[in-house]
Amino acid sequence: MAYTPKTPTRHGRSRSETKTPLSSSFFGSNNLADASNPFIVASRPASRAASPVKKSSTQVQASLKKQASVGLIRKGGVESRLDVVTRDYVPPPPKSEKRSRSQPSRDNRDRFITTRDPADEVAATLDLMSLNPESASPGHTARLAAATGVPLNRRILAYHEPPPAASSDPLMTQARELVRPLYARAGSASGSSSGSTGTKDRKISTSAQRVLDAPGMIDDFYLNLISWSSLNVVGIALGSSAYAWKAETGEVTLISEGPEDTYISSLDYSNDGQYLGIGYPNGAVELWDVETQQKLRTMAGHSAQVGVLSWNGHILSSGCQDGSIWHHDVRVARHKVMELLGHQGEVCGLKWRSDGELLASGGNDNVLNIWDGRVGDVGPSTPSSARWTKRNHTAAVKAVAWCPWQPALLASGGGTSDATVHIWNTTTGARLHSLVTPAQISSIQWSPHRKEFLTTHGYPTNAIMVHSYPSMDKIAEIKDAHDSRVLFSAISPNGELVCTAAGDENLKFWKIWEAPKMKKKEAKDSRKGSTAVGILGIR
Repeated sequence: MAYTPKTPTRHGRSRSETKTPLSSSFFGSNNLADASNPFIVASRPASRAASPVKKSSTQVQASLKKQASVGLIRKGGVESRLDVVTRDYVPPPPKSEKRSRSQPSRDNRDRFITTRDPADEVAATLDLMSLNPESASPGHTARLAAATGVPLNRRILAYHEPPPAASSDPLMTQARELVRPLYARAGSASGSSSGSTGTKDRKISTSAQRVLDAPGMIDDFYLNLISWSSLNVVGIALGSSAYAWKAETGEVTLISEGPEDTYISSLDYSNDGQYLGIGYPNGAVELWDVETQQKLRTMAGHSAQVGVLSWNGHILSSGCQDGSIWHHDVRVARHKVMELLGHQGEVCGLKWRSDGELLASGGNDNVLNIWDGRVGDVGPSTPSSARWTKRNHTAAVKAVAWCPWQPALLASGGGTSDATVHIWNTTTGARLHSLVTPAQISSIQWSPHRKEFLTTHGYPTNAIMVHSYPSMDKIAEIKDAHDSRVLFSAISPNGELVCTAAGDENLKFWKIWEAPKMKKKEAKDSRKGSTAVGILGIR
């Protein structure tokens, strides 16, 4: 019986006998041998001659034949370096890297800076948009480009020239600074004011801190009978007499006393608080020294009642019942330096801006005028036209007030049939806000510490209302603040208290706002001046 020859190993040890699929027994013959393989030697039985061996044209070395006959591969020889092919084909590893399913494929192209041709950029962009410009018709491509606004032959992202610099004109810079707070958010700080955010929850006492008797107070909407000076002294007109009440000590002083058959129609303190101007129904305007209680001069000339006065330095302006406004220079003998003609009815509201640049006037003709503050010589050709004339009110305009922390803001309020507050930008003449109230508006006071303002009202509410700016929301309301309509109001020098007067012959003081706390050093320095914050209280 024939046997399968043993395959030699590198170490010369024989493996166990195994049957190979290609052995001779597979074909039913036991005598098949591969004579062309020099490494395999087959043993044949002696009874049968060996098959003839086919001679190879390749000459084999004798030493190699000898090694193959004994079944050994010499270590370090040529045969040990032969490669043995175990598999016919080994596929190369895949080029793509394995990615997590959660990671999308990345586009390595630069979205912003590219060196490709613009046409290629557009084509690549269209390909990314799942557009097929090659298969699409030219008309469809043109309509698509027109609809999307993407030009086919121009870059979407490109460099442009920087925007022009802001104007260096000082007037434009000043105008921008003046209107900047007008567009600020409600609650943001502006100048010395604090925001009104959250002030709806702020509690304002509905009880007056102090009430003073004011016998002889005239119940007339078109008069202006109280004023609070920078020296913390309240001036009030009762009939034909004018009194000064010192809020620091509570002392009352009689300033002037007129004839019994007349009455005082208006009064106002000068900016420094040293002088008091008093207007009368006969058109006369008197100037009094507050400290000595002496009359300095009388300035006549008006043909009718002087219902309102307003100071600007040494200029005392008076509004007359005939619709005229005069500027009096109290330093010179010829006191009339200018006349303004812009009202057809009685002038009942008059207020200079703190810087003296503009003057606001309101009249019984439902007109609000804003005048240039420059004063010139009186002559036939002297211009007297107002810078702005507003006819939005439908009733008499008595309440006019300039904003202390934004000089460009002016508030005006109308009478019974109007009952509306308008906020104006006096730089552009635009009306910024409007607020309809439930009753006639007799006066307006701005807070110097908050973005808020106060209004006093007549029939039917007789109320005091506090509003936020610019939201115009109502923060507080004191209903029936007086038994009669609230006619006049004045604010204290420190901006905390508001004094109101009405036809019920009472003078009431209300704590509306809180002044910011000052440091010890600042408070000590402020006490040296005449407007010390520490003494601006009432007793």
